[in-house]
Amino acid sequence: MPRNHVPPGASAAALDLNLLRLFQRLDETRSVSRAAEGLNLTQPAASNALARLRRALGDPLFVASPAGMLPTPRAQQMAPAVAEALALLEGALAPRQRFAPQVAAREFRVGMSDIGEIYFLPRLMERLAAAAPAVTLSTVRDTAIDLKQALAQGQIDLAIGLLPQLRGGFHQRELFVQRYVCLLRAGHPLARRRLTLEAFAAAEHLNVVAAGTGHSKVDRMLERAGVRRNVRLSVPHFVAIGHILAATDLIATVPERLAGRLVGPFGLVSLAHPARLPQAPIRVFWHARVHDDAANRWLRQLVADTFTEASPPGR
Repeated sequence: MPRNHVPPGASAAALDLNLLRLFQRLDETRSVSRAAEGLNLTQPAASNALARLRRALGDPLFVASPAGMLPTPRAQQMAPAVAEALALLEGALAPRQRFAPQVAAREFRVGMSDIGEIYFLPRLMERLAAAAPAVTLSTVRDTAIDLKQALAQGQIDLAIGLLPQLRGGFHQRELFVQRYVCLLRAGHPLARRRLTLEAFAAAEHLNVVAAGTGHSKVDRMLERAGVRRNVRLSVPHFVAIGHILAATDLIATVPERLAGRLVGPFGLVSLAHPARLPQAPIRVFWHARVHDDAANRWLRQLVADTFTEASPPGR
């Protein structure tokens, strides 16, 4: 029997919304008592409901352990789909509301990388201050969470960046496409001439791993182009590279708009990359559950108006 089918004898009524909500709460809390409390149920009622769900699906779903109620493989498989289905249904049934940014007081949560924080946040906060003075923003590092699940469950409102893991199943809008460039200090021996592949390969490099983003593929792209770098230093993110490059003769391969932000403050130079590398499309992503939400739609439009292609790399 396929794992994603309800076993014979399980009726649609056996899988009512209350059972699915209990499943979601158990997956979040790993505790029958805390799940019951969150749903305003008694613990015996929650235990009885879990027993019904187990019978309907023919699987224990959650088993007791010293660490709490741990999900079975079947429950782990179900969890994202259940969360998405409940979120979509709640969004469809919620009354439509207008969003007045000038007087609205709410927080938006946006998933982005450290590159995104450096490039997007200064201008975005400037626009928010003028258009929505009581709106606040918090960012969530896109490598620290499961973006698909966070968007589906409403833990974040938008995600912005080079995010190939969100390619399917999400609404998206392209903001711009950017090249990769070489970034180095202004006094570097290679800074005053056209950078060749030979000089690039012979130089010492700062490598940014950037796990969880499309930028982490730079190493593989360079290898496919027949270029091997002499990497002296590897770091997990971009946030410190301005300080490092300003004090060393290392070279870093970075997105051009990040380079535009770092050149002035750190006394760096941005050079055309000698290797033929694919360009990086930067997009804003959102889930179907908030596609028609007035507040989310307003924020998406503000981001698009501020950062769509016409914006120059350094501003």
